[in-house]
Amino acid sequence: MTDVFDFWLAHRGELATLLAEHVLLVAISTALAAAAGVPLGILAAHRPRLASPLVAIANVVQTIPSLAMFGFLLPVPLVGGVGARAALVVLVLYGLLPIVRSTIVGIAGIDRSVRDAGVAMGMTPRQLLRLVELPLALPSIIGGVRVAAVVGVGSATIAAAIGAGGLGQYIYRGLSMVDTTVILAGAIPAALLALLVDGALLWLERRLDPRRRTARGATAAAVVAASAVLALAAATIYTERSQAAIVVGSKNFTEQVILGEILAGAIERRTGLAVRRQLNLGGTLICDRAVAAGDIDVYVEYTGTALTAIFQQPPSNDAASVYQTVRDLYARSNRALLGPLGFNNTFAILVRGADARARGLRTIDDLAAVAPGWRAGFGYEFLERPDGYPGLARLYGLAFQGPPQVMDLTLSYRALAAGQVDVIAGDATAGLIQGLELAQLEDNRRYFPPYDAAPVAHAPTLLRHPEVRTAIEALAGRVSAAEMRAMNYAVDVERANPADVARQFLEGLR
Repeated sequence: MTDVFDFWLAHRGELATLLAEHVLLVAISTALAAAAGVPLGILAAHRPRLASPLVAIANVVQTIPSLAMFGFLLPVPLVGGVGARAALVVLVLYGLLPIVRSTIVGIAGIDRSVRDAGVAMGMTPRQLLRLVELPLALPSIIGGVRVAAVVGVGSATIAAAIGAGGLGQYIYRGLSMVDTTVILAGAIPAALLALLVDGALLWLERRLDPRRRTARGATAAAVVAASAVLALAAATIYTERSQAAIVVGSKNFTEQVILGEILAGAIERRTGLAVRRQLNLGGTLICDRAVAAGDIDVYVEYTGTALTAIFQQPPSNDAASVYQTVRDLYARSNRALLGPLGFNNTFAILVRGADARARGLRTIDDLAAVAPGWRAGFGYEFLERPDGYPGLARLYGLAFQGPPQVMDLTLSYRALAAGQVDVIAGDATAGLIQGLELAQLEDNRRYFPPYDAAPVAHAPTLLRHPEVRTAIEALAGRVSAAEMRAMNYAVDVERANPADVARQFLEGLR
């Protein structure tokens, strides 16, 4: 915790800004959800035929994963885009269900005799709603707002993936770097904020209904149920892990998932061993820690990434030297770097193809002239890595319109195509470059080191199963940049299943 406090002190200005952004997102979205949800709940309570379809629609919205919702809204005009606007739309949608449902329950639960008494006194329907129904239903409505606000605090952390700010920036940054201190720097304030919001609204709810008491039996039952679920999940994970001889991992973008499927398929075909796929693990250092600890047995890394991000060595443009250096460094730490697959997936500085043609942009040097009027959007890892944005900006003299938007790498391609940003750092083999008509600028000063894709394996696994090494090394030099780009295109643009694409590739090697 000392490290976390030191981090907060060193970044207190940034922390205050991110916390304010987080609170603002939650406050505005919850207020908007209440402004829409309460009238809808009142309407549904008075017209029961509307209640079922209305709640059903809200339920459907709740089933859509947050990141998927952000990605869906990114290119949508008016409500989408990069930043707080799309985040607010998503948070409002997620907040509607508990508010609508609690409003319906609160009003529908009012004793009929109370309404009859109001009618007997000569109240109009509007007066009955304002003077009788809403006051009696208010504790239930506040309960729904409380749930919506707490859900909003958690969901707002994911909004950092589209550059909406908030405490999620620290969490994503920490995950990409596997830095517990940075993760906790964002997670702890978010958790405390959720507890504060929950406690404050619970107090208000009880003040409005003094008869309300804590249901200790229900709480105990919930704890027991949660414990049972956790135990079942742990048992399931343990069983899956024990049944699989080999675990194949990958990072969390398309190319990595395809390569993970290719490795898994090659091992299954050539060895007959059971293989479990643990794909979409996250950033570079997450996968590296997993293979070093033996949680996964093999994944594909890029030599330049290993050199600079994992081993903190200075960049080099000599591909053979980089490979040899990285292989030796891996060998000292219970890991083995196997033969390169055959392609170099370097960072690609991308702009829209139409902009490149209109302004005659061919190199990153050309970009420097227009950068002051342009917006950049980069992934968390690229902003932090020694071979990433800081060094690139110094070498080429890049100065954009403002600080680069921080966003998820996969979403950044669509943000660029939709005009939300003007420059991103992608992958040279990404299928979306062709699919979205983007243009790659030449690294004419050779800033980026070679990024030859090569499998990294847990060394004890190769000793136990030498046939696994044989199966993987059979792939060495067999995946060209053109083939990798085509496979990425098939998944990202043509919506093919990564497992099917990998299987077709392996069948073509025969």
